[in-house]
Amino acid sequence: MASPAEPKKADLPRVDFVAHARARGIVNDCTDDDSLNALAAERIIPAYIGFDATADSLHVGSLLQIMLLRLLQRHGHKPIVLMGGGTTKVGDPSGKDEARKLLTEEEIARNIAGIRRIFDRFLVFGDGPGDAIMVNNADWLDKLEYIPFLREVGRHFSVNRMLTFDSVKLRLEREQPLSFLEFNYMVLQSYDFLELGRRYDCRLQMGGSDQWGNIVSGVDLNRRIDNRHVFGLTTPLIATASGAKMGKTAAGAVWLNAERLTPYDYWQFWRNTEDADVGRFLRLFTDLPLDEIAHLERLHGADINEAKKVLANEATALCHGRETAVEAAETARRTFEQGGIGKSLPTIDIPSGELTRGIPFFEALRRAGLATSNGEARRLIQQGGGYLNDQKIDDANAAVTLVHKNAEGVIKLSAGRKRHALLRPV
Repeated sequence: MASPAEPKKADLPRVDFVAHARARGIVNDCTDDDSLNALAAERIIPAYIGFDATADSLHVGSLLQIMLLRLLQRHGHKPIVLMGGGTTKVGDPSGKDEARKLLTEEEIARNIAGIRRIFDRFLVFGDGPGDAIMVNNADWLDKLEYIPFLREVGRHFSVNRMLTFDSVKLRLEREQPLSFLEFNYMVLQSYDFLELGRRYDCRLQMGGSDQWGNIVSGVDLNRRIDNRHVFGLTTPLIATASGAKMGKTAAGAVWLNAERLTPYDYWQFWRNTEDADVGRFLRLFTDLPLDEIAHLERLHGADINEAKKVLANEATALCHGRETAVEAAETARRTFEQGGIGKSLPTIDIPSGELTRGIPFFEALRRAGLATSNGEARRLIQQGGGYLNDQKIDDANAAVTLVHKNAEGVIKLSAGRKRHALLRPV
């Protein structure tokens, strides 16, 4: 895969950060716009967002926070990527119906390494005043002594107030268990902000709107203990125009690492954006200037597809590199406009012996990643969405064999007209 293009360094006025973020629709709420703008006029602002290491990749649900850090750096400020090596051991209850699985130290370290590769594509890391840094809250949380921590930090938290936060209140209202371990999460997150202020003079915490209660608690803790004036800023929770949760598809999460999701499938995710979302997603998930986006979102009818291709190209270039985005676009053109097979289509190696005997069509779809289970594959076929070499197949048990190889030596499988994969006999 081609190397991603270099992330952009500061190329926008430092003082315009909050206004630009609001213009692009990235800001949901801020504790004090005017004071934050005044501080930005005086100095570089170190700002952080925390990411727990629950998997070896982030998905599109975290992309808005990544783009906010990128925009912050483009305005000359300093991004701090806080990896939750410590808080991952606790589990954030926000938006969760049950406790998360507890991971081992080795699993957390492996996940952090995978996530770091994503940020290298979006941010410039280094030792300069506006260069990004990545830190791990296990560096201080793992060393805390319980009683001193309760005396220094815990006394500033009201249980009555904590019970009003959505992350706690919703779990209790649904009568779903909330462990004492999880209940401590917001205290630890607030302490992270305090510690980052002491170590890096961090003045701003950012995150999703579901983190608002935790963020303002950290702002308050900085004021109470260190008399430091800090700020909080949240992004909106993103849903599609039809109300679906952003980043969820029939095939599962839209991952940002190519090992989890091919760049072609990533390109296709953006290409399949609903018409009503194109302008908004161009503002949120690309670097394109606002005037150019305004032109693209005025397109309608068949022309809106050109705007969707721009969105897919720009989003994929940020995540996987410009060359890879061009390759994915060419694969899509060949697949859809010419009925051919592009080289970027997901390809799954299958032993020739298995194909000699024959694989049931439903199983081939599952193994190709076009269905998450045999049951889902059967339903897809029953609903008329299963294709073998562009021919609809109605029999879920029909055998896929070496006879189905095309002139390029592969077998093309499709789920509907937009999702495709290749089986390659080996």
